[in-house]
Amino acid sequence: MISCPILPDVQANRPAVPINLTRVGVTDVKKLVILKRENRDPVTLTAVFDIFVDLPADRKGSNLSRNLEAIDETLTETFKMTSYDVENICGFVAENLLRHHEYAGRAEVRMRSEYVLDRRSPVTGISREQFINIFSEAVAERGTGQDHLIRKTVGAEVMGMTACPCAQSMMAETAENKLRELGVEEEKIRIFMENVPMATHNQRGRGLISVRTTDVKASLLERIIRVIEESMSSDIFEVLKRVDEREVVEHAHKNPKFVEDCVRTMAKKIVDSFPELSDDSFVTIRQINEESIHRHNAFAERIAELGDIRAELRNNA
Repeated sequence: MISCPILPDVQANRPAVPINLTRVGVTDVKKLVILKRENRDPVTLTAVFDIFVDLPADRKGSNLSRNLEAIDETLTETFKMTSYDVENICGFVAENLLRHHEYAGRAEVRMRSEYVLDRRSPVTGISREQFINIFSEAVAERGTGQDHLIRKTVGAEVMGMTACPCAQSMMAETAENKLRELGVEEEKIRIFMENVPMATHNQRGRGLISVRTTDVKASLLERIIRVIEESMSSDIFEVLKRVDEREVVEHAHKNPKFVEDCVRTMAKKIVDSFPELSDDSFVTIRQINEESIHRHNAFAERIAELGDIRAELRNNA
C-alpha cells in the first residue's frame, strides 16, 4: 500500500472575499454513456457534461476532482442497473455530488449529446440513422438526510421542413385566375385545387422542446422527439429517391405551417402526449425557421407551466 503524505487542503481556507458562489465546477467533460432500456437494445451516447456545486462564503475553493469522481462512480453504478433513461443520468450524478461535497447545498449537472434513431424514407423505405441533438439537466437541493429535491429537465432539438402558407395562398389565387382565363369550368378548378398543392417557399425548421419536472416516471425523450417531428410540415431525410422526394414535397405543401403554427401544434401535442406530468412541470417550446427568400430567420416561442397551457387550451376551445 502506497503511503501518501497529508497535504494542505487550500480549498478549505477562508477566501479573501467571503461571498458564496452559485456555481463552481467543471465543464465539457466527455464520457461514454450506455443507456439501458427495458426490452430494447442499449444505446451508447458520446455525452458532454457540465458539473457544478454551489460554494459557501467560508470556503476558498471547491474540490473539483470530486466532480469527476462522482460522475465516474455514477456511470459505473448505472451500468449494473437493469434499465434507466437519459432523464435519470444527471439526477444520479447530482445526488452523488451532494455526497461528495458535504459543504454544498445545491448540485447541478448538464448533459448534451446526439441521439440516434432509425428513420426510413416514406416510399422506398431506405433506412438511415438520424442524429438528434438532445440535452438533459438535473438540479439537486440538499434536504434532510438523503431526501433531496431533484428537478430534472430533458429535451431535444429536431430538424424538419416547413412550407409557407402565405405565399401558397397567393400562388393558389394566381392559379385559379389563370385556369379561369383558360376557360376551365369552376367545378374542375375546385377539384384541381383540392388535389394539387400549390407552390410556396420552404424553410428548414428547428423545433425544440424542453420539459422540467420533479415527477419523471416514464421516458419522455422519444415522445418529445416525435412531438417535434409531427409539428412541422414534413420530416426531412438523409437519402431520398425520386418517388420519396415527390412524397415529401407533396406532403409538406399539403401541410403548410407558419413558425407560430409549429409552436402551437407542439404545445397541443405536449398536452395530449404527457397526461402523467403535473401542472407545475415547466416547458419551453421553440421554433426557428431558416428562411429561403429572406435574409432573416423566423422565430416563435412559448415558455410556461404545463398547467397554464392546459387551462388555456380548455378555455379557448
